[in-house]
Amino acid sequence: MNFSPSHTLRTVHPGVQALFRLVTGFLFACHGAASLFGVLGGAHGGGTVPAPQWPAWWAAVIELVGGVLVLLGLFTRVAAVICSGAMAYAYFSVHQQHALFPIDNGGEPAVLFCWSFLLIACLGPGAFAVDALLKRRTVTRCDRGTAPALRT
Repeated sequence: MNFSPSHTLRTVHPGVQALFRLVTGFLFACHGAASLFGVLGGAHGGGTVPAPQWPAWWAAVIELVGGVLVLLGLFTRVAAVICSGAMAYAYFSVHQQHALFPIDNGGEPAVLFCWSFLLIACLGPGAFAVDALLKRRTVTRCDRGTAPALRT
């Protein structure tokens, strides 16, 4: 048995990557649900965002739908890129006008979500993703020889 640090990291990498994806997607979806439905304290400490107010309501939809997709590992990379872009937009259009650094302008969550989703988009979903199940199912069908035989 090999207990070297590199072997251990290789072994746990897909699970840790999946856990990071699950937590990030869940927290992002909670932000969207709070803004759209007033649950979990509501938008900015109470209430909901009026539909279809630009950009807050649309951002909340991206947060909820994108967060759930990333959480499930379904269309993970595409959803993560959209979520990352939404948070970059939020930071530069809402937060940065108040101060240069995120610690001063309240943009830390936007920056952290932006970079977290960019990391998920680059690395992929990890283990326990619906994308992997769908891919495996498609490959299995092709491997069974479901294509009709050619007649000569």
